[in-house]
Parts: sequence; structure tokens; C-alpha cells
Amino acid sequence: MIDWTRVAELRDEIGPEDFDEVAELFLLEVEDTLGRLDAAMHDASQMQELLHFLKGSALNLGFRAVSVMCNRDQRNPATGQAELDIPGLKALYAESRAEFETEYRNRFAA
Repeated sequence: MIDWTRVAELRDEIGPEDFDEVAELFLLEVEDTLGRLDAAMHDASQMQELLHFLKGSALNLGFRAVSVMCNRDQRNPATGQAELDIPGLKALYAESRAEFETEYRNRFAA
């Protein structure tokens, strides 16, 4: 679900002292974007933009499963958006966030 190698790389790039702030900003931006998905259901272009943003953000912070799901769903709006699983994406993000918050403390304890 989480690519811990990517998390460690990003933490090393940013520095441990700034990583928490960057991660929190990511989580806030992703949650804001997830909240906008329902309103974009009938606008294929907006949905593609939102899913593209989510995919890239998730990949950057190591939320691999979320990124994979966004990549799959990003291609579906052209087919009428019937296959988009917004509740599933939101649930997967919530699971990923819970795992990230729990495991991060265990893996990177000072």
C-alpha cells in the first residue's frame, strides 16, 4: 500500500526536520482534492485533472496503491465515468493514510 523506499528517499531529500510539514501539506491537499471528486463526476476534463493531481501527489509521497487506482480511473472518464469508484478511492486513501501514520512512527522513530 505504501512504498516505504520512496518515503525514505523523500525524507532524505527534504530532511527529517521538514518532512512532517511536507507530509501534512500533502495530506491536506489530497483530502481537499478527494472532496472535489463528487462535484466533478459529470465533467470529464475536471475529473481527469483531479485524478492526475492525486496520482502524482500519491506517487510522490509513496501512496502507491492510491496512485495506481488514480491512474486506472484517470483513463476511465473517456468511457463515461461509469467505472470510477470514488468511494473506493476515498476508502483506499483513508486506509493508506492510517497505515502511513502508524508505520511512519515505527519506521522513523528518533
